[in-house]
Amino acid sequence: MIGERPTRVIRTAVPAEAPAVVALHARARATYYPDGIPQDGTDWLAVWRAAIERPDGHVLCVVERGRIVGLASFRRPEGGGAETVKLFQFHVDPGHWRAGIGTDLHTACVEQWRADGHRTAVLDVHVDNRRAQAFYARQGWFPDPENPRAEGDHHLFLRFSVSGGRPGTSGE
Repeated sequence: MIGERPTRVIRTAVPAEAPAVVALHARARATYYPDGIPQDGTDWLAVWRAAIERPDGHVLCVVERGRIVGLASFRRPEGGGAETVKLFQFHVDPGHWRAGIGTDLHTACVEQWRADGHRTAVLDVHVDNRRAQAFYARQGWFPDPENPRAEGDHHLFLRFSVSGGRPGTSGE
């Protein structure tokens, strides 16, 4: 039917889906590396399989028509307090941009963070990924005052108040 929204399910990824997750990760990252994705020897299949299998982490995926079209990986950062969660990866298949997938996935992440008792979320985003920066700003992320960008660093560090509002406002 014209205008009908496909059935969208957001759920936890399973290890057998690691190859599909890696392929989506590569397609999404290719959009913000103007000279191509750096080949640093990372075994992304092993990285994603480990993220999916981590008992202390989450990998959520968005599935439409049997295909993974979005994913998010998060967990408490090493050395971080129980109230903080780090969003390590957040991708929407470029062929599905502007369909609300990212917003739905972000909402699911926030719901899980709240259920897990987190108050603050952090992430880093590539400086050339302007699209992601704009998306995060629309969702309420802001520059992390505790982690300013260092000269020459290719990442920006952002913070999100899971309970709403910025730290120091009535939402915290």
